[in-house]
Amino acid sequence: MAYSSIVKPSVYFNTKLYTGNGGTNAITGVGFQPDFNWLKNRSNTGEHILVDAVRGMYNIRSNSTTAQSANGSSHQQSLDSDGFTVAGTGANSNANGNTFASWNWKANGAGSANTDGSITSTVSANTTSGFSIVSYTGGGASATIGHGLGVAPKMIIIKCTDSTDKWIVYHNSIGNTKYLVLNNTDAQTTDSAHFNNTSPTNSVFSVGTSGATSGNGQHFIAYCFAEKTGYSKFGSYVGNGNNDGTFVYTGFKPAWVMVKRADSASVWQINDTKRDPYNKTTHTLFPHLSDAESATGWFVDYVSNGFKIRDTGTAVNASSGTYIYMAFAEEPLVANSGTDGVPATAR
Repeated sequence: MAYSSIVKPSVYFNTKLYTGNGGTNAITGVGFQPDFNWLKNRSNTGEHILVDAVRGMYNIRSNSTTAQSANGSSHQQSLDSDGFTVAGTGANSNANGNTFASWNWKANGAGSANTDGSITSTVSANTTSGFSIVSYTGGGASATIGHGLGVAPKMIIIKCTDSTDKWIVYHNSIGNTKYLVLNNTDAQTTDSAHFNNTSPTNSVFSVGTSGATSGNGQHFIAYCFAEKTGYSKFGSYVGNGNNDGTFVYTGFKPAWVMVKRADSASVWQINDTKRDPYNKTTHTLFPHLSDAESATGWFVDYVSNGFKIRDTGTAVNASSGTYIYMAFAEEPLVANSGTDGVPATAR
């Protein structure tokens, strides 16, 4: 059994729930200063708002192809030592009385220059947790981009911040010749123009000639994720079409899981243990939609070493359907602690 060196996953990723107040709202209790902060209104329609420490207080929206915009007097005002501050009355981040979910990742601050690739990038990398934020300017041609992780990322999410190009997703399980789109339901598509039919290496990822990943003179942000034992997993599973669904081994008790069917058009879905502290986990948010939270979404049990599908819906469990997922831990299955491992507890 593999031991995890990350004993407390919540110091690198944490979900924080809060209620909007329509004014200035300092959200604390994240446990660290987030470098990547993703907000979504749970109780009402509102766009997904994503900011990061490399770009500063400019938001992009996973449910939209819109270029980034300055937060101004609404949305996030700052990323703070134990959380973040939002302000204003907007439904996207702080409407009075509305409930919100925030998902927070720790990288390494505002970043620094990286010359590992053919294009110089700005990289904020946390090699312990396997997460980096990468900013670069496209050249309109095939190129390599340094990611700073020291190991090959298993998942990369890219957005052109200057234009209305779609969000492009690389996932190791579907390979370097295909891609998914975060802002829509499309099935995996074969196209060499996005990743140049080249898998990421320990130092760089590759882009092709697509305007969505390498537009000439355009600015891009990439969120890169590498697997870390007992903390994160980026894999795939095959559905069986019944309520006693597929069990997916992660090596940890999940805190957060996002799933997308890859071989057919279907929704993206996110569950987490803060919104559902007990099994079955049912409260679902959709990265490609501005919809409020669904209380009857994906039915899943989070267990000490993975997750178990309890749903016959084709979005998560079609017979012979192929699904990709990304997952982060609440607790590793077994963490290093002196000479003895500390086993995860069941929910």
